[in-house]
Amino acid sequence: MLVVWKCCLSPAAARASAKAFAPGPASAIRWPTLTQKTVNMSTRTRSARFQAATAKRRTLREIVMAPAGESAFTVGKGVLAGASAFGLGALCYYGLGMSSEAGAYEKSMVWPEYVRQRVRDTYTYFGGSIVITAASALAVSRHPAMLNLVMRNSWLAIGASFAAMIGTGMVARSLPYREGLGAKQAAWALHCGVMGALVAPLCLLGGPILTRAACYTAGVVSGLSTVAACAPSEKFLNMGGPLAVGLGFVFASSLGSMFLPPTTALGAGLYSLSMYGGLVLFGGFLLYDTQRIVKIAETYPLYAAQPYDPVNASISIYLDTLNIFIRIAMLLAGGGSRRK
Repeated sequence: MLVVWKCCLSPAAARASAKAFAPGPASAIRWPTLTQKTVNMSTRTRSARFQAATAKRRTLREIVMAPAGESAFTVGKGVLAGASAFGLGALCYYGLGMSSEAGAYEKSMVWPEYVRQRVRDTYTYFGGSIVITAASALAVSRHPAMLNLVMRNSWLAIGASFAAMIGTGMVARSLPYREGLGAKQAAWALHCGVMGALVAPLCLLGGPILTRAACYTAGVVSGLSTVAACAPSEKFLNMGGPLAVGLGFVFASSLGSMFLPPTTALGAGLYSLSMYGGLVLFGGFLLYDTQRIVKIAETYPLYAAQPYDPVNASISIYLDTLNIFIRIAMLLAGGGSRRK
């Protein structure tokens, strides 16, 4: 609000001024009326505050697309460090036999031979899956046309990739198992080959990074498998529900990170959830699936209509290991924080 006031000189002051400065009679001089306008300081302060508050208001798009900070990656590293500490603690606790309950390793001493054979067959197929995937990825990476095909980022390419990955996996799981080479084994090999083709772009990261990622993955998988083997038989079998919920969040964040760069605030959050959260999640899945394999091998009827299926059992831990490897390789390539 503006405050207006008028200051008029009194007649006495006017005459005194006239005598001092004017040679003529005082009545001949006409003095102007002075008008001064001032701005209330409190009003000016409120106006400045309003302008500052208006300047600070940002749209949702501006907030989402703002430059990424370090908070998302710091939280992700903290979660990963906490999960690693938990894993090491569990390895020491169960590995040293401090648990009062018997684990799968102790029970394996009294397993019948067919249970041992089931577990061996499962991990034989698991090793074969790793070999086929690595060979397929290497072959695709050496053909520029095929590599360019799997690196496309359009909706059509993404849909085709998901269809090939899920379709071959469903076919491999649905076929009945028979010993030796058959349709089941062919579908399993095809599924592993498709997965290798889809991860072939990782070969662009270079040999040193992939070698380190493979060594780290081997260490993580070995450690978690040891924890699952030494822990009580059903210790981690109750995590199925929380793991399924976490898988939904990680899947959604992985889709979002395909289109939002991690240099933005939202993209950084999605990338951190997909990488760090996914690494912790699939570590939990590996614990769950390892104990599930042992449980099924122990309890599956020996003379059932359909024999025990080591192919289906191996696919679960194979996918867990592949997801762990992908995330470790991406984190190593990005310096552990963000893509360059």
